[in-house]
Amino acid sequence: AAGGEGAPLAPAFHAAAFARAGVNRAIVNIGGIANVTLLEGRELRMGFDTGPGNTLLDGWVRRHRQQAYDADGLWAGEGVVDGDLLQALLAHPYFARSGPRSSGKEAFNLAWLDEQLQAHRGLAAVDVQATLAELTAVSIARTIAASTPAVAELYVCGGGAHNTHLLARLAQQLNGVRVATTEALGTDPDWVEAMTFAWLAQRTLAGMAGNAPAVTGAAGER
Repeated sequence: AAGGEGAPLAPAFHAAAFARAGVNRAIVNIGGIANVTLLEGRELRMGFDTGPGNTLLDGWVRRHRQQAYDADGLWAGEGVVDGDLLQALLAHPYFARSGPRSSGKEAFNLAWLDEQLQAHRGLAAVDVQATLAELTAVSIARTIAASTPAVAELYVCGGGAHNTHLLARLAQQLNGVRVATTEALGTDPDWVEAMTFAWLAQRTLAGMAGNAPAVTGAAGER
């Protein structure tokens, strides 16, 4: 076994599909958990999970509005971010870890959120939703802002690409960085994950490596 994190799997494909000479880009997949791929020109520099993407947002809107997801982030957009709760959520030890790192719903779930809310009773459900959207935006933006060299363009794929409120919060957090979806690169954001696994399958059939040790921390290519 090569060790390492085993995830995320997408950055190697992101580099193959979206890297461009002379341009520093970030590709952000916002699924249940969000992950980022940092591209320096055509080179894959790093990729890892940033933290919760849609998982808390979906769980909270399902609990309080019996909806599968917050369409366009409209409900979150009606709320007000609670700064104290946001800081409590950002105190999760995962956010202090350096890459390679990966996470999942075992770390970020409604049970964990309920524990944090014990010290923040009385918040309106809509304000919690707004704060959860800000948590996703801030945890992604901090990664981008800390990257060297500086990222000029950020492209979002996955379900979160349809959350216009979340995209607006990302753009606000990353002043000076172009924020768009992978549609701007000619690729439907809903198809990037399927394309990733088709690409990995093709490489497996061809006897080629599909992992990226710089991303997962594996001992070598497999």
